Amino acid sequence: MEKEKTISSKYIQQHLANERTYLAWVRTAIAIVGIGFLITNLHFNFMEKANPEANMLTVAIGLFSIICGFFLILFSTVDYRRKTKQIDEQTFRPSKHIVTLVSALLAVIVLMFSFYFFLIL
Repeated sequence: MEKEKTISSKYIQQHLANERTYLAWVRTAIAIVGIGFLITNLHFNFMEKANPEANMLTVAIGLFSIICGFFLILFSTVDYRRKTKQIDEQTFRPSKHIVTLVSALLAVIVLMFSFYFFLIL
């Protein structure tokens, strides 16, 4: 009894590469959220007498990191499903928007960290 081949089976390597890319995005999102938790935890555990501006910025960094991580997982899931369909239909187009969005969000996080370190010094 022979199994019927699916459309996706023609493009196994492309689908596996798409899955690896998706998992890389998820790992990146987890790292971004982890950095937010780390900076918040370190600040409030070791900087007991920090000024109120530093406390507020620390909370903002933590919340922004969580929000960025959530949206990164959301956007990467949508992008993964879109690419899966495009691979099967042979209409693949690289996604430039998610890369630009993630780069911009990471730049904002780096700027927030810079302001934070400027405040605590």
